[in-house]
Amino acid sequence: MKKTIFMSFIAFSFVSCGGASQPAEAPWIVDRFDDVKVIRYEVPGFEELPLEQKELIYYLAQAARCGRDILFDQNCAMNLPVRRTLETVYEHYEGDRGSAEWRAFEKYLKKVWFANGIHHHYSNDKFVPEFSEEYLLSLIETIPEEYFGDELNALRGAVCIAIFDPDMYPTRLNQTAGDDLLLTSSSNYYCGVSQSEAEKFYAAMAAADAGNPEPVSYGLNSQLVKDRKSGRIYERTWKVGGMYSAAIERIVEWLEKAQSVAAEPQKSTIASLIEYYRTGDLKKFDEYNIRWVKDTLSNVDFVNGFIEDYGDPLGRKASWEANVNFMDTEACRRTEIISENAQWFEDHSPVAPQYKKKKVKGVSAKVITVAMLGGDCYPATPIGINLPNADWIRKEYGSKSVTIDNITYAYDMAAHGNGFNEEFVLRADDRERMDRYGKLADDLHTDLHECLGHGSGQLAPGVAGGELKSYGSTLEETRADLFGLYYLGDPKMVELGLIPSLDVAWAGYAKYILNGMMTQLARIEPGKNVEEAHMRNRKLICEWCYERGKADNVIEWVEQDGKRYVVVNDFAKLRALFGEMLHEIQRIKSEGDYEAGRELVERYAVAVDPELHAQVRERYNALGIEPYGGFLNPDYRLVEQNGKIVDVEIIYPTDYVEQMMDYSKNYSFLPLKN
Repeated sequence: MKKTIFMSFIAFSFVSCGGASQPAEAPWIVDRFDDVKVIRYEVPGFEELPLEQKELIYYLAQAARCGRDILFDQNCAMNLPVRRTLETVYEHYEGDRGSAEWRAFEKYLKKVWFANGIHHHYSNDKFVPEFSEEYLLSLIETIPEEYFGDELNALRGAVCIAIFDPDMYPTRLNQTAGDDLLLTSSSNYYCGVSQSEAEKFYAAMAAADAGNPEPVSYGLNSQLVKDRKSGRIYERTWKVGGMYSAAIERIVEWLEKAQSVAAEPQKSTIASLIEYYRTGDLKKFDEYNIRWVKDTLSNVDFVNGFIEDYGDPLGRKASWEANVNFMDTEACRRTEIISENAQWFEDHSPVAPQYKKKKVKGVSAKVITVAMLGGDCYPATPIGINLPNADWIRKEYGSKSVTIDNITYAYDMAAHGNGFNEEFVLRADDRERMDRYGKLADDLHTDLHECLGHGSGQLAPGVAGGELKSYGSTLEETRADLFGLYYLGDPKMVELGLIPSLDVAWAGYAKYILNGMMTQLARIEPGKNVEEAHMRNRKLICEWCYERGKADNVIEWVEQDGKRYVVVNDFAKLRALFGEMLHEIQRIKSEGDYEAGRELVERYAVAVDPELHAQVRERYNALGIEPYGGFLNPDYRLVEQNGKIVDVEIIYPTDYVEQMMDYSKNYSFLPLKN
């Protein structure tokens, strides 16, 4: 399956912002803990929307909150019991809340909320609590048992094991070559099923579907289970009446309200999504996606469902996510230009002719203002999205790409003046270019990545699209990133009026190489390798280009005053290397060349230099910058007069704990064990 969410590592102090005018001031960072900052984002333009669009956003936003428990359970079967135990203690404990252990308890709970479970949202490693099991039990003993309920009381021992035993649920997602990726991962997409059994199960489905020009995304919306007694392997489908029914029913209720105020063609699109949720039929999901991608007129848009498969070691099962948004019409001109020239970009791509699309269909791109984040988009969120994922739908009907402007703006404002450039960017001319053009370079790279990169190229006859297996996510993000990088430095960008000069590209290139080879290591714990797909993709590109460009000193390591820096000496030659690599990555994807893909990822994208790693972490930590950021959602309130809705009010909360406790109180619909 095609991977489509692009997560940028924004740490530079850019202050300019394209698109709609933004508020001049706001308390952007509302909480900081461990390696995380929580940022409040604004929703400029909401008040000016017509009432029916505001009401539509309200209902879609409610639906976006209702699947929160689903993601917790997907990430690990013990996440809901752990979260609800900790929340019960937090709500009802009447003892000393100023002690060091209480503060450690509170930080752990904040991390569980942020990561949607007991594993880090990026590294996938289980959190190590900074308080003892004895302390947690002492807290629990002070809480009357009726607050926990019989089911949670019975799981007390299992909760403690999940939190404190390092050998239980050690990693949410294991991608180590040679391991059984299912039996060594703690995600809840498979139950008692080995990797070979799962691959055999779905291979049989694919074989029965061989030759179908519209192949079904088998396994996308189900848990695969092995019966302990009989050994039978079967699927538990996520649908109304199936697994996760209690939450999905609530999602459907709000979608029905949204459908009642939506205009065509969106009304029919929402109806199609509801039908999919009711039946669990993946062909219905394809029908919904076709309707959704063809609707390029609706100002308000949304994503809701089982979409991305990053959390599945086999790249087959999708996490639940939601996003509600509306167009930033002023900033959309940038993406309109890119979309209008999609065929030119495809025709001039450096990939082999047989792997180019002869006719690019339905490429639609826009800049959006996000109004609500949910599931796997909350609190941490992508800054760009390209959907749908099915290759055949993209080929026949096109795709939608979005860049989320108010989120990137909030990131930039939160990073303003943090000292990052001065510490890690060696050359003054690079710093000047980054300060001047960094935001534009980021936005355009995201536009190109999402709008054209994921939608470019085509598979060879007979290739279904899943042949790259566990390496598929990394290689797909590599392909889209390379497409964006290659064209960011094309003179066509100047000709189209998208950039004033190639200095924009050079700013983006310098930042990308610095991040991929060096500063993203701040996100990795000592002794660990790179695991997350986007981080692997960036490291793969940068290390490959460094090695291939050594003879011409395209990229250089420099040591000065005991510190290491990475610099680009020849931006034009670096762009040529991006083109060469894109040619090969597209070939690998088009031909389904698993061995070539595996070799590239394992050689360039995984291993970490421990000496460099230690230095980056030391320098980064000295700046007091949290390497991860996430967001606090706005709230919406219906305003009624004489029983009639006359407006929708937007409210900006500033308390992270309060929002998380509110969501757990009002949007928790699943039982502890699913």
